[in-house]
Amino acid sequence: MSEAVVFSWRGRDKRGEAVQGQLEATSEQGVAQQLLAQGVVPVDIRKHSGKDNSPVDVLALFNRSSVSDTDILLFSRQMYTLSRAGVPILRAMAGLESSAVNPGMASMLKDIRAGLDQGRDIASCLSKYPKVFSPFYLAMVRVGEMTGQLTEVFLRLAEHLAFERDVRARIKQALRYPSFVVVAMLVAIVIINLFVIPVFATVFAGFKAELPWVTRGLLGFSAWMVSWWPLLLALCGTAVYGFKQALQSPGGRWRWDKFKLQIPIAGDIILKATLSRFARSFALSSQAGVPMVQALSVVCATMDNAYLSQRIELMREGIERGESISRCATHSGVFTPVVLQMIAVGEETGELDKLLFEIAGMYERETDERIKGLSASIEPVLLLFIGLLVMLLALGVFLPLWNLGQAAMGRGGG
Repeated sequence: MSEAVVFSWRGRDKRGEAVQGQLEATSEQGVAQQLLAQGVVPVDIRKHSGKDNSPVDVLALFNRSSVSDTDILLFSRQMYTLSRAGVPILRAMAGLESSAVNPGMASMLKDIRAGLDQGRDIASCLSKYPKVFSPFYLAMVRVGEMTGQLTEVFLRLAEHLAFERDVRARIKQALRYPSFVVVAMLVAIVIINLFVIPVFATVFAGFKAELPWVTRGLLGFSAWMVSWWPLLLALCGTAVYGFKQALQSPGGRWRWDKFKLQIPIAGDIILKATLSRFARSFALSSQAGVPMVQALSVVCATMDNAYLSQRIELMREGIERGESISRCATHSGVFTPVVLQMIAVGEETGELDKLLFEIAGMYERETDERIKGLSASIEPVLLLFIGLLVMLLALGVFLPLWNLGQAAMGRGGG
């Protein structure tokens, strides 16, 4: 029998709060079983010593950042296909390692296969790469191993990752043109104020006449930028740094995530995409046999919006008090009446996981429609802003020249 050793672990309790500690067991799987029996969802389990001088692990450490989301998506799909075909996990890992094109992915698979060869479970081997595999991914794999549904879990994870990648790609595509226009406008404003308008200021100074208010405003703003551009640059850098620091605090992140949901056009997309992820993640956890309270704890820990995560946390607390999930979902204030009705029907019929998948699909379709119209909705605003900018520049620069021409022809006011 293997000798028991001490393992350090991190996880989420029934309330969804982060907990950690140490347990003595013969393997990571033994620790996971003890934690699940105590109502704790394990996120990371490793030997207490924390020392591993294996050159393979060191090489994997340097290559972790090179593993992309696409690599993990392909890994999940391939693991599902091989597992469904009855290929043992060790042979599957060896095959994936030999066929991997990405050196970082091949190195990681080699390290995982070495861990499996030593008798570790796959979830513990994957947990060595927290920057590659999310807590939700690890929790689902661990539950799949313990319930014997690992094949189905890999399929659902592949679908989940494919949807998230698709949403990110479509949002980037929709924002590419507006982002380019905004950057070009900012660069143009800086160049015009620092280099173009000062030349016209020298010309206008020789007019010896009162300039229009639009021109005076442009000249004043340009002179201010020319005099204070180092301070402006420093202030911009400080603002960016302060914003990043604020996002590191729970309160700052919560306020920013709540504000994002209130942004016109984009806020609705963020809301529906996040709720789609929640519904699919919750359905996956429920389908895999994870208790409802623990499933909500895992989902809360993996949502990328602190405000919505807090609302889902309120749902979990209500379920702990014995309330129905439909009532808790209503009190959360983030679901539409149609979705609330579907949740109530799923709860009454005992097919909540199926209804949650339908809810996820509905949110995905709505997200797709919003993304398709995102660029079309932003373009009129950009055109209006560009038109106003061009009009101000034209009036500010050409009005004095027009007045000068009128004066020279004897029709001016001089």
